[in-house]
Amino acid sequence: MKSIVNSFVTVAPDCPVEHSVVPSVKEGTKPSIHSLQYELLTERPYELTLEDLIYEVHVRHKEIPPEELRESAAQIRDGLFQKSHPCMRASMLPKKFGWGVHYDDQGKIALYGMETEEYSRFAEQGDGQIKVEPAMRNKRG
Repeated sequence: MKSIVNSFVTVAPDCPVEHSVVPSVKEGTKPSIHSLQYELLTERPYELTLEDLIYEVHVRHKEIPPEELRESAAQIRDGLFQKSHPCMRASMLPKKFGWGVHYDDQGKIALYGMETEEYSRFAEQGDGQIKVEPAMRNKRG
């Protein structure tokens, strides 16, 4: 998987919210992919690469037991990455929930609400030092 570095994903041009929103989890249901992404990235900013995030979300979403992980983590990870995975431009966090996604120079990820000063600073740094791209649109236009 290609590593993404020094990039910032802005919210989608057709993002339906005016400020960042925490994805909710309906009681009695499994957390969604985007709620797991939010949880991991806010608990551990700049600790996970995209590949790490995809793996952690997969493990939590599939509710893989700890003992199975201890025995088969490498095989689970290898199997997971046999197919390609979308980058954070396709995540619901910047598409529908108003979160910008920053990849640092090591490819580690953090979230920034669209109403924050940090978001504005990253979004305006399209000066060659950081690549700024919008999240994918929610609808074709």
